[in-house]
Amino acid sequence: MSHAGQPVATAGRPPSEATAAVILLHGRGAAAEDILTLVPEIDRPDLAYLAPQAAGFSWYPYSFMAPLEQNEPGLSSGLAVVGELLAALAAAGIGPERTVLLGFSQGACLALEFAARAARRYGGVAGLSGGLIGPPGTPRDYPGSLDGTPVLVGCSDRDPHIPLPRVRETARVMADLGGQVSEQIYPAMGHTINADEIERVRLLLDRLPA
Repeated sequence: MSHAGQPVATAGRPPSEATAAVILLHGRGAAAEDILTLVPEIDRPDLAYLAPQAAGFSWYPYSFMAPLEQNEPGLSSGLAVVGELLAALAAAGIGPERTVLLGFSQGACLALEFAARAARRYGGVAGLSGGLIGPPGTPRDYPGSLDGTPVLVGCSDRDPHIPLPRVRETARVMADLGGQVSEQIYPAMGHTINADEIERVRLLLDRLPA
């Protein structure tokens, strides 16, 4: 499964006119346009929003807790798409330090895993109902440093897809990598995004350097 050449849905301003950017990664079975429905709620119209489409509406075929090799080549292809979008934004004058990676569900797992594997200063990382990828016991000896990147990890305490221990492990790993982590666990929320998470994303965007 290759995600190369898939369309990228956009909202907000063109990168050449924006002060900062958000890369939004949709969940399994969803479309890029679905996660762009967050943009009016976020209510920061001066930013550029880019939402890549996964081939077959899925970034990788199995659970994010499956052995890593079972989710290839989709996983590596999805991570490459994020890297290509960051490079395109940088070429348009918006560096990683002014770019936020935001994902929901499978897209949250992809955003968090990308930031861990390619750790550096980002504008922010928001993993909503997701966690780092791989089975229990996966080594988390990622190189690099997030260098103070704000990281929001939000999830229900009983999400049917995302085990709470993995959410907590993800928050610890991102903190160990130098992220400023906000771990938010919501009682009986289910597998969704809530208003508090949207507000925290707004605050994260308000902290972006001009």
